[in-house]
Amino acid sequence: MDILLKQVRLNDNQSLKDIAISDGKIQKIADEINNPANQIIQGNGHVLIPGLVESHIHLDKALISNRVHNQSGTLKEAIQVTAEAKPTFTEDDIYQRAKRALEMEIEHGVTNMRTHAEFSPETGFVGFKTILRLKEEFKDMIDMQVVAFPQDGIFKLPGMTEMMDEAMKMGADVVGGIPYVDPDPKQHIDFLFDLAKKYDKDIDFHQDFFDDADNISIEYLARKTIEEGYQGRVTVGHETALAALPLEKLNPIIDLLHEAQINVISLPETDLHLGGRTDTYNVRRCVTPIRRLRKGGVNVALSTNNIRNPFTPFGNGDIMQVGFLAVPAAHLGGLADLPSVLDMLTVDPAKILKLDHYGIKEGNIANLVLLDTKRKADAVIDIPERLYVIKDGRVTVKTEKKVSTYRKNKEKINV
Repeated sequence: MDILLKQVRLNDNQSLKDIAISDGKIQKIADEINNPANQIIQGNGHVLIPGLVESHIHLDKALISNRVHNQSGTLKEAIQVTAEAKPTFTEDDIYQRAKRALEMEIEHGVTNMRTHAEFSPETGFVGFKTILRLKEEFKDMIDMQVVAFPQDGIFKLPGMTEMMDEAMKMGADVVGGIPYVDPDPKQHIDFLFDLAKKYDKDIDFHQDFFDDADNISIEYLARKTIEEGYQGRVTVGHETALAALPLEKLNPIIDLLHEAQINVISLPETDLHLGGRTDTYNVRRCVTPIRRLRKGGVNVALSTNNIRNPFTPFGNGDIMQVGFLAVPAAHLGGLADLPSVLDMLTVDPAKILKLDHYGIKEGNIANLVLLDTKRKADAVIDIPERLYVIKDGRVTVKTEKKVSTYRKNKEKINV
């Protein structure tokens, strides 16, 4: 065996388990395994989870808060000031920032990621190529999917239809879209379905990122998904406008999303920060209705979106903090809801990325995280240290921490 994990907790109502790892896979899970191993990790009852999955992030725009500022805190200004700054981004600048953001995510237990990467007639493919480069350079640490993302629209910019096609030829894993920035969202959606079918790729939309629900296109998108036979292959991020709908209008849309098997990714850090900025009282949360979507059978994930830029001027690459924030923001603290939060950071986004052999099961890929907590129910609310991260059966991260506390009489208490 390559690695033997001793006495780890998989579920709160089960006995502790030993897990044998060899050739990058989980070979055996049992109450006790005594076979020799190259490395033995003492779990001591700590919780073991599958690798965390970051399903929506923008590495190419990370870590620019020190030079690009969004004074109003609105989405409009975030887009504006970032667009003004993008021509100043050099290849090395993008590489260094994206690399650091990627390292932050890896250190916090992310083993799979889907990142959006931009290009335009003005900036060319510099950033997009840089993200593809990082995907290759870090493949032993993290598996990345790159989305061809037209942040500034397709039909409003000359040459973007050709650039979208070129991005797919260059190696994009997913077709990206943002219908609300083009004059005709339906034309935008139609083009992307044609492109996705041409290359047999899934589609990931930034969708209906509004405080209000006056101009949503989600119903058209869902019907188009069914019409094109793309059920289960379409994902929408943000979808904050649904929170503005009364139940009599929301419920039929949820039923339609369920029928179309459209995934929804909630991005609470960004959506809470940018949303409701024009409200002068009773300020809206502007977070997609997670509980109602899940109750309606829609697959929902939680993700980071941005790290320290005009869209989200905070964050440290710890997706567990996103889950923690979602608990009060989306009213997920109830006994029945709280366990779903960890799922929305692991198994649910794994479905979006279509990860084969994911999860803690014999024969599956050994992408695992050992947490500094001994109750799985507390895995999110503790925001625990990632003691070990294992990627493809190899330890990639190890955290060693010692905390000392002192009483008034200077007696030392080791924790």
